[in-house]
Amino acid sequence: MASKSFKANRSSLSATTEAPKSQQTVTFCRRTSSGRYVSYSRDDLDSELGILEIMNYTVEIPPTPEYQSVEISTDPSISQKVEEQYVSNSLFTGGFNSITRAHLMDKVIESETSHPQMAGSKGSSCAIPGCDGKVMSDERGMDILPCECDFKICRECYLDAIKNIGGGICPGCKDPYKARDLDEMGLENGRPLPLTPPGGMSRMERRLSLMKSTKSGLMRSQTGDFDHNRWLFETKGTYGYGNAIWPKDGEFTNGKDDWVAAEPSELINKPWRPLTRKLKIPAAILSPYRLLIFFRMVALGLFLAWRINHPNNDAIWLWGMSVVCEVWFAFTWLLDQLPKLCPVNRSTDLTVLKDKFETPSPHNPTGISDLPGIDIFVSTADPEKEPPLVTANTILSILAADYPVEKLACYVSDDGGALLTFEAMAEAASFANIWVPFCRKHDIEPRNPESYFNLKRDPYKNKVRTDFVKDRRRIKREYDEFKVRINGLPDSIRRRSDAYHAREEIKAMKLEKQTSSDESVENVKIPKATWMADGAHWPGTWMVPAPEHSRGDHAGLIQVMLKPPSDEPLQGNADDTKLIDLTDVDIRLPLLVYVSREKRPGYDHNKKAGAMNALVRASAIMSNGPFILNLDCDHYIYNSEAMREGMCFMMDRGGDRICYVQFPQRFEGIDPSDRYANHNTVFFDVNMRALDGLQGPVYVGTGCLFRRIALYGFDPPRSKEHQPGFCSCCFSGRRPAKVVSTPTPDENWGIRMGGHSEDEDLNLSLLPKKFGNSNFLIDSIPIAEFQGRPLADHPAVKNGRPPGALTIPRDLLDASTVAEAISVISCWYEDKTEWGQRVGWIYGSVTEDVVTGYRMHNRGWKSVYCVTKRDAFRGTAPINLTDRLHQVLRWATGSVEIFFSHNNALLASPRMKLLQRIAYLNVGIYPFTSFFLIVYCFLPALSLFSGQFIVQTLNVTFLAYLLIITVTLCMLAVLEIKWSGIELEEWWRNEQFWLIGGTSAHLAAVLQGLLKVIAGIEISFTLTSKSAGDDVDDEFADLYIFKWTSLMILPITIMMINLIAIAVGFCRTIYSVIPQWSRLLGGVFFSFWVLAHLYPFAKGLMGRRGRTPTIVFVWSGLIAITISLLWVGINPPSGNNQIGGSFQFP
Repeated sequence: MASKSFKANRSSLSATTEAPKSQQTVTFCRRTSSGRYVSYSRDDLDSELGILEIMNYTVEIPPTPEYQSVEISTDPSISQKVEEQYVSNSLFTGGFNSITRAHLMDKVIESETSHPQMAGSKGSSCAIPGCDGKVMSDERGMDILPCECDFKICRECYLDAIKNIGGGICPGCKDPYKARDLDEMGLENGRPLPLTPPGGMSRMERRLSLMKSTKSGLMRSQTGDFDHNRWLFETKGTYGYGNAIWPKDGEFTNGKDDWVAAEPSELINKPWRPLTRKLKIPAAILSPYRLLIFFRMVALGLFLAWRINHPNNDAIWLWGMSVVCEVWFAFTWLLDQLPKLCPVNRSTDLTVLKDKFETPSPHNPTGISDLPGIDIFVSTADPEKEPPLVTANTILSILAADYPVEKLACYVSDDGGALLTFEAMAEAASFANIWVPFCRKHDIEPRNPESYFNLKRDPYKNKVRTDFVKDRRRIKREYDEFKVRINGLPDSIRRRSDAYHAREEIKAMKLEKQTSSDESVENVKIPKATWMADGAHWPGTWMVPAPEHSRGDHAGLIQVMLKPPSDEPLQGNADDTKLIDLTDVDIRLPLLVYVSREKRPGYDHNKKAGAMNALVRASAIMSNGPFILNLDCDHYIYNSEAMREGMCFMMDRGGDRICYVQFPQRFEGIDPSDRYANHNTVFFDVNMRALDGLQGPVYVGTGCLFRRIALYGFDPPRSKEHQPGFCSCCFSGRRPAKVVSTPTPDENWGIRMGGHSEDEDLNLSLLPKKFGNSNFLIDSIPIAEFQGRPLADHPAVKNGRPPGALTIPRDLLDASTVAEAISVISCWYEDKTEWGQRVGWIYGSVTEDVVTGYRMHNRGWKSVYCVTKRDAFRGTAPINLTDRLHQVLRWATGSVEIFFSHNNALLASPRMKLLQRIAYLNVGIYPFTSFFLIVYCFLPALSLFSGQFIVQTLNVTFLAYLLIITVTLCMLAVLEIKWSGIELEEWWRNEQFWLIGGTSAHLAAVLQGLLKVIAGIEISFTLTSKSAGDDVDDEFADLYIFKWTSLMILPITIMMINLIAIAVGFCRTIYSVIPQWSRLLGGVFFSFWVLAHLYPFAKGLMGRRGRTPTIVFVWSGLIAITISLLWVGINPPSGNNQIGGSFQFP
């Protein structure tokens, strides 16, 4: 066994502390064609990797006459490619107190894999006699041949030849292996090769060549501020670490120790163009809107004062309840309305983005993309409630996105550890081989195949290539076959497992008969395992749960489904064997990784937040994109340029202070009337735009582009210069920045840890306590911070990076890197760290998204709302009444948890703006409105039953106040519709469901939250089902399915009581000696107001349209009439005990 020691050079980061060394042991195994498992240790890779001076290995097996370690000089590029191909064909497993194993898979899925980047792709057969191995292939699928004679040899035989056959002699030509020429190693287009690393330097040390500057510590940037870039990332050679380029010494100096951008005259003369623009709402709309808000505030104050001073002495209890409710409603209206004072719109300029980052320039002669990398997270947990076909379509839309392929990485988190999800993702990776080039060739939108082929518009519009019709027909046929394979996976896995299980039982019975003297051996019972396509046990969750193979008890898994692409475009050709002609089409695919974190009994895995944090750590080690986009499994990329639009905000001037860019959620499959306000347009188009004018929108759980360094819990750059204001839109003004004479230690990083005092130094020795004991993870933090900085192409850009700094390709994956990623997704890694407390997604709430965004805003970060012309993402939403109520219940419960926690906005730091704090306060308070809303919904019925009203008489003053308040509310709604672009029907649907949710789910959420706070009872929720209804003929079949839930009891009661009260009120008034029509009209008006809001709820109770039994209406009418007559008979009008003249109640 061999273990690898990670010795990252930390001397430049801390002069007094040395990072602890972590040992990671990796075991490799391979299943041969005969069914036997062959284990490989890292010793087998020493001769290959040791010569590269990538790592130092400590071999624990002593040398013997049969085994002698040798070091042969071979081609490093070939060795690294072979290593990466081997990694992509291996399923890595491991966890707490277990060895990390790499299982070399002969095949990942039943069908053949054709794309060379995909796991399980096969090359030519090995030419060594008696070997059944396959030759490793490169990005084009061409064989990787280490010798100039082009003798075909597999990886295992190549290692044997290096170690055992005469010290590295080729079995074909019998000559020693030689290094290839530079031309064969990829020296193309005038691109320089990486520097030769110093002797004894490890791979991580070469990536992190952080060396202290030999110049004065008071170096200044073009802005006159301390230059973090040069201090932290200057190296002695031409290149820095990772994929950052640095110019030669002296290029950035002006002879006065002041750092300036290269060619300052060119930068000064060249007009600078912003990437984004803030579009203010027209004053003709916004000014009356603000005026109406203040006018209604005054009217509400006068109305409440009049109500308090004019009690109804005949029904003081009715008056008291109504006044209390009205005061609360006025308070919550203020909380909701004040943050809407400063709405803004924003626009991006993708042309400028392309000019700055992807156009040839003196710093980037070849025009290679200088955009930062993005890691995309897709989370799923249950393949039954989240169909694998939906997840697969989301993955395909990501792989086909319009973003530099080499800068994109997709991570799929399977929190259930299901083989069904694993093989569905492998099938998706295989289908991406033809789908992604097809999208690039014909500019397909959207790039989700299910949505694209179901488009109702003309698919041939604006298509000019003559072969489009033929290509589309072929791809459609392939997609239909792909869907059949996905839908057949559950049955295929079940049949395969049954067959292997029967074989294992027969083997066990034979073994039992051989070892037992008794010939009558009964059936031997062995655990029924789930088997992979290559005939090995699935390390995750089995279909029949067993110890260490259940949903809450399985090892951590990582499979590189698609290995990292080459840094150069890979053009296709007109091969007749291909499905379509891919000439001049880039056929590369982004990195795709399947991740299932380790789960063990006794550990709190923290649901989705824990899964996202595991992805943050694993991605930091494998790709370390400075930005993270998280998507739910049912939210796909509808606009292929969405990530570019989000990157415009991050890369613009001041973008380094933006923690995330939130995109609006758009939904498909919603009924045309949007009965239950599933589109939620009032929130996404009104509230979120308004918050964008303050400190930024809240994080809503999906469709959000994060800055990785903000997730790590650091403060924004220049946090001392930016003081919180009341409202930057309405009352612009900023305190002057304090002049800092000398740079503080935290400025050397350009970032500070949140939750620490202003004067506390950034002690690097504390980082393992915050982030865990992974040196890889800790060392990746400054890399992500630097790569996420805006471009320093203008003197006004602070904390920028040099142009062309991100054009060097990333390092190839090796087994030790993936093994380290396995260790950071183990169940124990977060113990005694700040993950979930101050770092990553925050734990302790079912709405971890809102809390995570709140923590960032509380540290002074800003967020941005990006509304694109074409929807950025689209997803699904529950259209069934029961599912919708449960969804609202989960959101409201999270808000109650926030209110009773230290994340309450009342405890926010001074860095959060006042109106932003009010908005977060409203998030925590709105569920408590349910108490007052329920009482107010019963007040009309109580008024009709008692014959009293909330006021003594309907005088002119009361009616005038009521009219003013109602009219101003309607006018505000009209103006909101004007500046937000929503429709009046959407606003009304939102009002209706506000009352439906307030009288059902919100009350249950408050009760559950109180139980958790008082009694410590934990709250558990089930996943919202993303599967469609069973009725294939009706797209909205789910809308009419009635599923009973206790949340419906209260709204049903409110409807029945108000209906009965209306009937009782009419009967009482008609047969009264002195009819009180004013009291009747007041009560009936408010009862109809309640019933109008509950109308969608009533339709949901009736089930499918046109199928409501007539008896339901008959019995409802009879019951209402009977109860009304009984009430009038029991409590007749005063002075009259007769109803209807001669008729008398018995």
